[in-house]
Order: sequence, then C-alpha cells, then structure tokens
Amino acid sequence: MSVCAPWASDPARSRGRLHPEQKGGERGPRDDFQRDRDRIIHSISFRRLRHKTQVFMAPDGDHFRVRLTHSLEVAQIGRTIARALGLNEDLTEALCLAHDIGHPPFGHAGEDALREALAAHGGFDHNGQTLRALTHIDSPYPRWRGLNLSWETLEGLAKHNGPVADPQWALRAADAAFPLDLDHWPSLEAQVAAIADDIAYDNHDIDDGLRAGLLGFDQILAVPVIARGWDRVRAQFRDYPPALLVGELIRSQIGAMVNDVIAETRARVAAAGVAGVEDVRAAGGCLAGFSDAMRQDERELKRFMYANLYHHPAQLDAAAAARRIIAGLFAAYDADPARMAPGWADRLPAEEPQRSRHIADFISGMTDRYAIARYRELVGPVDLPDGF
Repeated sequence: MSVCAPWASDPARSRGRLHPEQKGGERGPRDDFQRDRDRIIHSISFRRLRHKTQVFMAPDGDHFRVRLTHSLEVAQIGRTIARALGLNEDLTEALCLAHDIGHPPFGHAGEDALREALAAHGGFDHNGQTLRALTHIDSPYPRWRGLNLSWETLEGLAKHNGPVADPQWALRAADAAFPLDLDHWPSLEAQVAAIADDIAYDNHDIDDGLRAGLLGFDQILAVPVIARGWDRVRAQFRDYPPALLVGELIRSQIGAMVNDVIAETRARVAAAGVAGVEDVRAAGGCLAGFSDAMRQDERELKRFMYANLYHHPAQLDAAAAARRIIAGLFAAYDADPARMAPGWADRLPAEEPQRSRHIADFISGMTDRYAIARYRELVGPVDLPDGF
C-alpha cells in the first residue's frame, strides 16, 4: 500500500528488529509491517484466541464473540479509520490483531486470578503478557526467541493506551531488550488500534448481551446514545419489524463512532501542527480519539454496560468460577510442575520469581476449555454456570 499522510508510519523508515533479518528472497516482496501482521496471524498465540473468553466464558452458542472474532472485528474497524486518515493499514491491522494475545483464559477474571497468584513475584498484566508472548514465548524461528517483530509493532502494543510511567515487569523486560520509548505517545496507527478496540467492544458486547438475554431491548434504549441511534434506524426502515433492525442499530452505532473519530483526529492533527511521525510521539497527548460529545456518550454507554452486563449476576458467577479454576491450576502446577505439558516442566527455572512467572506463562496461554479440562483432571469438579 502507499503511505499517503506524512504522519503515517513508513516501513521503509522502520527502526528495525531486535535481530536483523535479510529482506526479500523466498519469503516474498512484503515490507516489515506486512511481515509483522502475517507473523501474528500464523502464530500459535493468535490461533488460541478462538477459544478464549471475550464476554461469555466458554460459550455454548456458536454466534457469540470470542477473543479471535473480536480481534478480527477490531482490525476491520482499525483499517477503515487508518485508510481514511492516510495511515499505514498493515501496521494498524497488526496491532489490532495482536492487542489481546496476552489475555489468559476467562478474560479479566483469569487475569485477576493470575495477578493474585503472582502478587509476590511482580503480578500479572495482560498488556505486558502480550509483549512477553510475542518476544519470549511464541518461538517458531530457529535463530531467536519470539516473533522478532519490528520496533513499531512492539512500541504500539506496549503503549497503545498512551505513555507508560510505571511498567509492570514483563513490559520492563521487553523495553530493556529493545527500548520502546515508553515515556512518549505511540504512532497514530497504535492510537487508532486502541480506539478501534473501544468501538468494537462497546457495540458488539451489546449485540452479544441481547443475544444471551442478559440485556433487554427496552433496557438499552434507556442509554441516550443508543436511543438516538435507534431513532435514526427506525426513520430509515419504518416498514420493518424492530427484531430485524438490531444489526442495523449496531452497524449505525459503529459508523457514527468511526466517523466521529476520523473527523476529530483530523482536527487534532491539524491543530497540533503535526508534520511527521515524530511529531505524533512528541505531541504530548492523544491525537486519535472521540470528540468531547462522543466521548461523553461513550463513557455513559460503558457505565451502562458495566452495571447491566459485565456485572450481571450470571457474569459474576462465571467470573468466580473462572478465578477458582486459574487459582487451582496455579497451585497444582506450583506443587508439582511435572504436571505441565511436555517441554514446560523441563524449562522450569529453579529460582523465583522466574519459576512462578514460567508457570503463569503456561496457564496464560491456555484456552478456556483446556483450562477447564486440566482443572477437572488435576484438582476436581468445578461448577460452571449454564452456557449461553
């Protein structure tokens, strides 16, 4: 693709990779950001996302989102915004696809359990674990550990939510190996990936919540931004029954947010006098984001979702079960590391904190169903909420 905007990341000017590689040859005429995207797609870590929780734990229904489908949807939204702004679509897509790789099974509930298990050893953070998975754990190449991604991709994953003043140990290790300028803002591609993530789950979680019966249609219409979107949809499709228009409502909401981000980002870039990529990093604030009005609407929507979906009694029961599973697995492997999969026990460090972090690496890579099966094998029965 051709890079249009002067503030777009240019693979020809990449800061390179930790381990230099020969370009071209039998691997084809791809640039650095295309290679990064492809390495992520072909990684084991990415494949595992198909059985990791997005909102619902190990859902029975085929139509609910999981981490993999969510990441694909984020990538679609991210590429749309990047193209409109003249940014590098391949880098944006790579960041969108990889942003959730560090999530353990059962989403935030699993993360809470691992954080508690590692409390004496530096804790656990899914963002830092993403960097650890891609630079340390997932190692398909014979000459180095990790995927050897470009600096720009690692930088974007490390700080897509902004500068990091107090990095957790996994992120500190990645930064020590390949300094990522953690005190600066990241590229616009990384900022777009972050806002695309918000847009995707803000709207798709409504869809899944309605499908699961945990949210009611009248209930969501109490949220002003949704009510306004519904009025637009009904005005356009007056002769159609409401049940057929839920998908149109979700699409309309996504479109309104995407258009808002594009317009607001253009205005911020112009106001900041940005002339190049380094101006983005030195801007002192986020350049890609919602307008003030949309940001207020989006925050109100998030408050509604936490109160009515994420903290729904059925979800809290599932989260409690998930924490028991992860805590039980950590205790079982800590007591007898030989129970880990072949290869993992052989590589177990003898000293702390490396020993406990290694066990957490193994658990964090599990899918929901693998973790449930191992818990039942090693610990015992676990009561799980009925599937949705």
